[in-house]
Amino acid sequence: MTEQILPVVVAIAALVALVAVWRVPPFLAFLLVSIGAAAWIGFPADAAGKSLPKTIQTGLGAVFGQLAITLVAGAMLGRLVVVSGAAQRIADVLVRLAGPGRLGWAMAAAGFIIGIPLFYGVAFMLLVPILLAVVARGRQPVIAVALPACAAMSLAHGLLPPHPAPTALVERFGADMGRMLLGLVVALPALVVGGPLFARCLRGMQAAPPASQSAALLRAEQLPGSAVSFLTALLPVYLLAGASVAAWRPPTDPGLAGAPDLVMLAALLVAAVTLGIARGWGLGRVMDTYTAAIPDVAPTLLVIAGSGAFRQVLVDTGVDGTLATALRDLPLDPLVLAWAVTAVLRVCVGSATVAGLTAAGIVAPLVKQAGVDPDLAVLAVGAGTLFCSHVNDVAFWMFRDAFGVSLGDTLKSWTAMESIVSVVALVVVLVLDRLL
Repeated sequence: MTEQILPVVVAIAALVALVAVWRVPPFLAFLLVSIGAAAWIGFPADAAGKSLPKTIQTGLGAVFGQLAITLVAGAMLGRLVVVSGAAQRIADVLVRLAGPGRLGWAMAAAGFIIGIPLFYGVAFMLLVPILLAVVARGRQPVIAVALPACAAMSLAHGLLPPHPAPTALVERFGADMGRMLLGLVVALPALVVGGPLFARCLRGMQAAPPASQSAALLRAEQLPGSAVSFLTALLPVYLLAGASVAAWRPPTDPGLAGAPDLVMLAALLVAAVTLGIARGWGLGRVMDTYTAAIPDVAPTLLVIAGSGAFRQVLVDTGVDGTLATALRDLPLDPLVLAWAVTAVLRVCVGSATVAGLTAAGIVAPLVKQAGVDPDLAVLAVGAGTLFCSHVNDVAFWMFRDAFGVSLGDTLKSWTAMESIVSVVALVVVLVLDRLL
């Protein structure tokens, strides 16, 4: 067992050193670490057809294929929202309603509302230009405003259906989908502590968002109307939320609610009309705006692909299962054990969904045997999927690149926030276990 776990520890340490110390491009660092870890661990004897090149290619393609359309379309929509002035109009409304002193709380609420129906990547890409416009209008520190919104979206991703991990975990543990509103009870205290309160400690943190994410302020008469701005910028929210309410479908047949790619493409078409052509823009100007967004998201896409290769190495070599099994026999409360197994897998694998589903396969029999409330077991595993997001997680790089934060400060802000909300969520789960 040690022969498999040690290479993972070394690989993660090497990944951090390559990126942070020697400034190796993250995509290249992921490939080097993935190849080294696979060569050290080796593939199990029963892994028919598995090979290092195939594993690397599978990992690159799987993650890239899942997120490429969503992220590129999201970047295009965000760019048009910024250039057209819609982000400025939305920011004006939010600043006027919340006031400069409560922007962190207002963006936490906005992040939670947007994050419930949308997958994290979609919600993040939509909210970034609005966040930066709010920062500019309210004259507040970037991280103090952005981090609460990111905490809210992350908690929705980890704890609430229709997101993939919580939805699948309900089935794995035999929980009651109707009781998953308990996730709100767990998420809100975690959001308060890890969002606005923690963000107050980071008000002095330096951030330099890319210039392409913002635009020169326009005069009031040049801005689109408030209704058009909100409706267009948040169109994916309305489409996915409406699809989820209209017809609940299981994860194996998610329909429109599980098709963010199609939703984002539809939103691009609508935005081209409402924020462009209807306001006197030519089609060429709209397309030039979309094209200008692609270079901004390209580095993030490469990092995403590289992280997929590393994750696939851990899956194909069987290390993810070995780690979970090693933790299974620890003398812990079943809910704490479920969280701990998931948290360790999350640190090693990076993907919250993979960590949650892998852990569920290990701890579900133990939870059932111990007579633990399956609904709370789902939330304990969900809390574990949020723990300690670092350089092998796609969201880590999305945060760093979007807000122009250094690697060290990303660890101090994003990684610390993810760990705080994870631990607070676990504490709330344990309290509910005593009360219910």
